[in-house]
Amino acid sequence: MKDLTTFQLIQKRLKKHSFWGHVKGWWFSRKFDKHGFLVVTEWWPFPKVIKRGGRLTAENCQFYSGVRFEIGPEGNLSIGNGTYINRNTLIICEKEVRIGRNCKISWNVTIMDSDLHPLNSEKVENKAVHIEDDAWIGCEAIILKGVTVGKGAIIAAGSLVTKDVPGYTIFGGNPAKYITDVQTQKIPDYSA
Repeated sequence: MKDLTTFQLIQKRLKKHSFWGHVKGWWFSRKFDKHGFLVVTEWWPFPKVIKRGGRLTAENCQFYSGVRFEIGPEGNLSIGNGTYINRNTLIICEKEVRIGRNCKISWNVTIMDSDLHPLNSEKVENKAVHIEDDAWIGCEAIILKGVTVGKGAIIAAGSLVTKDVPGYTIFGGNPAKYITDVQTQKIPDYSA
């Protein structure tokens, strides 16, 4: 593949995402500590960041309407290149939430690294959540504190994930359990 000029890269991005999507992404990026090109798809409700300190970084990503990030004073939320986060997804980050590259996060997903209040103790316990590259998270899934979702893993819609998910597996249910391995067969290219 040949190297594209800056102008060709911009043309390619504008074919995929509208000019207004980029403008909305630029507006949304004001709350980020560091970011690449952000695209916001759709308009209302506009994605929201509630930041009480902490750090929010993203590479080139796409966000849909209603996405909400809540970052605590010690929180560190990072989102990798090529990831998209769909409508009404909520991410609560009190310690660390790290989302890898090319992840697909469906609508109404909740990801949280904290209980937000003490449970049978005097101290709130926060544990990092890591979602590795190429993971797919189905709609209305909930990922709780201390979970690592492995590379290429798939979380079925409506799942409650309380334990680590190995890479290239499919998990689903409440609580989420192993279903099968992801088939790693080469998908034929029919675009020619």
